[in-house]
Amino acid sequence: MGLSKGPKKLLKRQQLMACNVEHRNGNETMNTNSSARQYIAELLPQTQVDAVFKIADRQLRSNRQGNPYLLLQLQDRSGMISAMRWNADDRLCERFPKGTFARIQGMTQLHNGNLQIIVNQMHNVDSDLVALEEFDALDRNQVTAHWDTLNCLVDTLNDPSVVAICKEILADESISKRLQIAPAGTKTHHAYPGGLLEHIVSLMQLCEFASRHYRQVDRDLLMAAALVHDLAKIEELSFENELNYTDSGQLLGHLVQGVVMLDSLANRLKAKGVAIDPQKLLRLQHIVVSHHGSLDHGSPKVPMTLEALVFHYLDELDAKLNTAQELIAQDRSTDGWTPFHPTLARRLFKASLNPKAE
Repeated sequence: MGLSKGPKKLLKRQQLMACNVEHRNGNETMNTNSSARQYIAELLPQTQVDAVFKIADRQLRSNRQGNPYLLLQLQDRSGMISAMRWNADDRLCERFPKGTFARIQGMTQLHNGNLQIIVNQMHNVDSDLVALEEFDALDRNQVTAHWDTLNCLVDTLNDPSVVAICKEILADESISKRLQIAPAGTKTHHAYPGGLLEHIVSLMQLCEFASRHYRQVDRDLLMAAALVHDLAKIEELSFENELNYTDSGQLLGHLVQGVVMLDSLANRLKAKGVAIDPQKLLRLQHIVVSHHGSLDHGSPKVPMTLEALVFHYLDELDAKLNTAQELIAQDRSTDGWTPFHPTLARRLFKASLNPKAE
């Protein structure tokens, strides 16, 4: 005998409460390792720097006077920082390819509210001589907590077709392995290892909340959309070494790739004897192609279903808030406002970030 409607709702609510407790506990996990080295996140203006960093990017540029300089993006596990080496040339640039390590000696300074390093000396460092964990930005405790929360949230879904697709994704090791380490982008929001999974879990929780307020919306489709909308970023981006776009990512993009992935998953399930409702699949694919919201933002279709409309705005909310929080948190200037940010098209009042929430 099945559960009545009342006990079913209570069971789902208990499952969601367990998911949320688990997610909060994961967010409180702290890395207790300490080291005497200088980490990027701890640098202050006018500080002497002498440390080894990973070269995430480097470009030879010229200033207004035509004098060449080397622009570097340096990285360790705590973050990334720009650095400049004046009086550079092609030979110096070629000595420090992306993905290698260098000992950087110089001084930090603020430029338009952003901290940067003016490099006096730089020397190659063999990768065998560095502690690689000092350059691994992936918080594995956080990833484990997010992954457990994602599985817990998927367990609250009811629609057979939606459940089958979500479970197939989670069970696919080639997908799940990449999903747990991928960034959500190269520059804009959640652009760090594990950022895609963090974005997905945050969105699923927002979708669950929204579905309780807007009861006319298909809850299961909305929550599944959070899982699948950016799933193809694991195909669009190359991120296991240096972060870049794949050829298919450049030529197709994750919206088109996402529709292809959903078709592939549905066909795989059909081969296993699992029937997928074609209307549910179509509406899920529509959310994928429309979630950027408008044609000029890269969506080939605008949102045309209730769940697609709701999802677009929730996705925008989560992405923009992450961008804003990162912008404020990384600003080292004493000014109460951040510099103008082109993506957000505004400055931000830094006191609006609640430090107790970090």
